[in-house]
Amino acid sequence: MAQQYYSVDQVAELLDLHVRTVRGYVRDGRLKATRIGKQYRIAREDLEAFTGHPAPASAPSAGRGGRHAEASVVVRIDEIGPEATIRLTNTVMAAIAHGGGQDGGERLRVETVYDEERAVLKVIILGGLDSTAELLKIVNALTGQPE
Repeated sequence: MAQQYYSVDQVAELLDLHVRTVRGYVRDGRLKATRIGKQYRIAREDLEAFTGHPAPASAPSAGRGGRHAEASVVVRIDEIGPEATIRLTNTVMAAIAHGGGQDGGERLRVETVYDEERAVLKVIILGGLDSTAELLKIVNALTGQPE
């Protein structure tokens, strides 16, 4: 069976990331790729190793049809201590792991960034509208709890 390769654009679409983000992963060495001329190609095995999930058999095409809506949300939580940050982050990640991270087959992506010096937590959520709304309800409930 012939080796399957993906372009940076295809990987970006598969992972629902910006092309520049994927290029950054390649340049940083986090995502293994082969440079062919002025373009990168990512082997299927390398994409699977990067994501920890099987890659689709065929690369996505731009015009798949059907309307798609997605949310990109940054939640900033001020005056939060390290313990509360850990508690909130663990609860959010557990909610995603237990079925809250799927919306029409698409994975909900969440990143957290904590600035201890300023006591600020940012929760970045990317995904379908329904699952993002549900996760925002969880974050809202958690931020109302005392530290």
